[in-house]
Amino acid sequence: MSFTAALQAFERSLRAERNLSEHTVRAYLGDVRRLARFLGEDATPQAVTPEQVRSFLAASHRQGSPASLSRRLASLRSFFRFLVREGVRAGDPSAGIPAPRVPRGLPHPIAVDDCAVLMDGPLEDRERADAPAVLRDHALVELLYGAGLRVGELVALDVRDVDLHRGEVRVMGKGGKERVVPLPEAAAEALRRWLDGRRHPGVLGEPLFPSLRRRPGQPLRRLLARDVRRRLRLRARRAGLAGRIHPHRLRHSYATHLLDMGVDLRSIQELLGHASLSTTQRYTAVSADHLLRVYDRAHPRARRDPAEGGRGPGR
Repeated sequence: MSFTAALQAFERSLRAERNLSEHTVRAYLGDVRRLARFLGEDATPQAVTPEQVRSFLAASHRQGSPASLSRRLASLRSFFRFLVREGVRAGDPSAGIPAPRVPRGLPHPIAVDDCAVLMDGPLEDRERADAPAVLRDHALVELLYGAGLRVGELVALDVRDVDLHRGEVRVMGKGGKERVVPLPEAAAEALRRWLDGRRHPGVLGEPLFPSLRRRPGQPLRRLLARDVRRRLRLRARRAGLAGRIHPHRLRHSYATHLLDMGVDLRSIQELLGHASLSTTQRYTAVSADHLLRVYDRAHPRARRDPAEGGRGPGR
């Protein structure tokens, strides 16, 4: 079997059996193609050896980060395990190769006040609040922050996934796991205003956030993740916010702000659709750090001594 044929079968498995996201499928296939190019046009998946896999990963290590290398190894393991399961190979040449240790950084949420500025949007948008593009962008930003959605989950939503009467949105998360997330009133109202102008037969099967450019006779084009990132970046810049604003920072902000308000970790895990509580626990460190900064600013016995660079005697 050639690499081309093996990749076609692997892609069908990733989509049909494992129901992985488009981004993950693209990443897995790209990593296997890199291995095929590294080995040369005469190579076949059946003949790949552990030594060749190690050489490929060593070459990749010189070009990428530990996180990229770890994902590349995961892609190859998934590919070769698929071939073993299909009877194409007797064993997995990537088995036993240790994954690099990836330092796990803390999330960087946006301050509550800055989130409010982002939701309000730039002044010129508020002056033309009924324009379709303004209504759509306001609704998608409110939904990203108000429901803590991944950008891939957001762009996959159809109109039928939103229940404004119950105040909730039905989300298809990673691994095909469905969850229902409550909508805050601000997000529900923004969605209501956006949808009010789109009530016509057949709308229920349409994407919730489409492109506004539509050719006659053509169906609505669903916004892509890169479209949302671009719209959010532009909105933040026009609203005067500094720093890099992207959809996942709004998800981090959603989780951190809920934790600051006393919501328990298990509930936040369910709302975010995390498979493991350990993933959600990262936000406790962010919240604790935030509390320390508040303490430093507010408590008279916590003020730092400029000469010593430390905290006051009450700490």
